[in-house]
Amino acid sequence: MNFKDFDKKSAQEIIQWAGKRFGQRAGLASSFGMEDMVLIDMLAQLDDVVTVLTLDTGRLHEETYETMERVRSKYGIHIQTFFPVKEDVERLVRDKGYFSFRENVDDRKECCAIRKLEPLKRALSGLDAWITGLRREQSVTRTDVPKVAEDPDRASLVKINPLADWTLVQVEEYIQKNNVPINPLHRKNYPSIGCAPCTRAIEPGEDIRAGRWWWENPEHKECGLHQTR
Repeated sequence: MNFKDFDKKSAQEIIQWAGKRFGQRAGLASSFGMEDMVLIDMLAQLDDVVTVLTLDTGRLHEETYETMERVRSKYGIHIQTFFPVKEDVERLVRDKGYFSFRENVDDRKECCAIRKLEPLKRALSGLDAWITGLRREQSVTRTDVPKVAEDPDRASLVKINPLADWTLVQVEEYIQKNNVPINPLHRKNYPSIGCAPCTRAIEPGEDIRAGRWWWENPEHKECGLHQTR
């Protein structure tokens, strides 16, 4: 299969293919931002059942949990939730405190590794493909995101990014047209939402990822979930 052929296909076509090809062996890794909500709405229209999973780092916004519940209620979707290993979190907080991630990039990546990467590894262990809401327009670290490709860090997995070529305007138009629920933080100038201590609202004219790890340079603003090479 030539994955490059998928770059010509629409998001809906790719979602339909993923459902038929992998079924529950495909998982949407969702943080319940706008892009993920678009994908959930598309998945809910399929005859094939695709897994929806999320990582609860223990430091999410209350609004994110509220959004999860709206998804469960509106779409009747079961959300598989994965948590970090309790002992690892306890060790990190005991040794380095509650905000070590603001000290430097290495400490921030250590926190992400414990709270996000290890749970993601467990979440993906039973899957053949994972679906994300990555878009090329989001940041300088994502400009070459393909729509479908082998995961460079997980050779047994196919990584599917149906919205790779979508603009923010397209995302917003889909949400409005299809009455898709969104995280209330988006209406408070939070275009990108992660852990509460690592996310802030952006100012007019700022990059849409400016509110994530705002104390770091743009080229460092990935947690390791989505490596680029």
